[in-house]
Amino acid sequence: MINTERGFNYRTMWLILMMGWMVSAADRSISGPVITWMIQHKVAFLLTAAHPFAVGGLIGSVLFTGYMLNQFPGGYLGDRFGHRKIIAIGVILGGIGTLASGLLATLLGFVALRVVTGLGDGMLYANDRTLIAEVSPFEKRGLGMGVVISGFSVGITLETLLAPYMINWGSTLFGTTQGWRMPFYLIGICTLILGAVMAKYFNRTTPAHTKQASYGTASIAVGKYAITFLIAIMVIFFVADRVGLPSWGVATIELVFALVLICFAFLNKGRELGTILKNKDLMLLNLAAVAVLWNLWFFTFWSVSIISDGAHTTFLKAALTAAFNGVAGLLGYPVGGWLSDYAVSKNWGRKPFLVSFTFMQGILTLVFAIYLMHHGSSLVVMGILLFVTSLFFNFMQPIQHAMVSDFASSAQRGSAFGMFNLFGEMGAVISPALGGTLRDATGNWNSAVLVDAIVILISVGLMLFVNQKRAMAKVDEHPISTEVTV
Repeated sequence: MINTERGFNYRTMWLILMMGWMVSAADRSISGPVITWMIQHKVAFLLTAAHPFAVGGLIGSVLFTGYMLNQFPGGYLGDRFGHRKIIAIGVILGGIGTLASGLLATLLGFVALRVVTGLGDGMLYANDRTLIAEVSPFEKRGLGMGVVISGFSVGITLETLLAPYMINWGSTLFGTTQGWRMPFYLIGICTLILGAVMAKYFNRTTPAHTKQASYGTASIAVGKYAITFLIAIMVIFFVADRVGLPSWGVATIELVFALVLICFAFLNKGRELGTILKNKDLMLLNLAAVAVLWNLWFFTFWSVSIISDGAHTTFLKAALTAAFNGVAGLLGYPVGGWLSDYAVSKNWGRKPFLVSFTFMQGILTLVFAIYLMHHGSSLVVMGILLFVTSLFFNFMQPIQHAMVSDFASSAQRGSAFGMFNLFGEMGAVISPALGGTLRDATGNWNSAVLVDAIVILISVGLMLFVNQKRAMAKVDEHPISTEVTV
């Protein structure tokens, strides 16, 4: 139901949430360029690593494990305590983890704080998607999904472009080998400021008739999950580091945690959440989401290194070229959302666009892999391939999100989106670690990019079995509104 009590335009909510995606994306994705710089300059805890790319990928995997595990709890807690409060708490927690990441130069300390960052940012997605569906006119739901998540592209683009300059500034202030700290300080501070702004704005726009828990009560509930997951992830990492377990082995164990969490949801919340946990179409979209997050965080984490290796160029030039991966989202996300709404208005359904765009992305990723295999080294060609491939990738994401919203009931959208991204983040956990391991084993990125293409094309097959008629039946229940404010 759209809240009109206080006269705030829903577009303002979109803008605030888009800024949340900007800082959340920068919080997580800054690890990739920083670790690439550490490997190249042989600094900090990567100085003596025998397999530095595998260690770097493992750091990315544990961050995404924290992000992954808090997806379903975050959405579930949002349904219980209010989506606005959980968003603000998550952004602030992510900011604390990012800021503190620059303070420690020990492997365990750095990993723990990256996990904290992931746990905080993991609460944004499910609640953000649900809040957009709640406050937006139905006929603009897809557009809202696309406009807001375009903040993710802004965040990773700015982070990728500015990372070399932030590191250089840090090297000037802190010393040649300490420049990596500066990006964490700057991004962490920006995240904390925005978190405070969001909390204040959300207090003003929460419907007066809605029963809301206090921030303290909601924070305690969040803390129970976060502390449990942090301890579990760090125990795994510590044991794996002691016994020399390969990064792909650690990632496999982390995936077991996700499967345990899914089983917990089915067994303990099955009656309460049965309509989403037993929905075949939602489950197919959940499984297809594994490929989406696999691709997203493989290229976000390693794109600078892929370009640097393939073109044999400098860190700065590689970072500038890799930024095309993020720039495409500035156009792709809003356009994909608009096309999604247009398809519904024409009674076509969202599925044809979803399948077509994902298939094109898979084919273009395959072309990129073949180009690398044939020793392609042009920065221009790589930049164009990254941009066009990412464009189709970003077209499809808001369409997929809108379909999840169409299938789920309003009272359980937070849980539905949380489960959707819990499945999807399994791909984010695997891809950085597996990518780094393949790079160490083969000496190039060819195999890792090829695997990414195969995973995407498999997801197309899953999407073909989604029954969009059931979603369209629910769409028909929504009246078309005119001007709506929140």
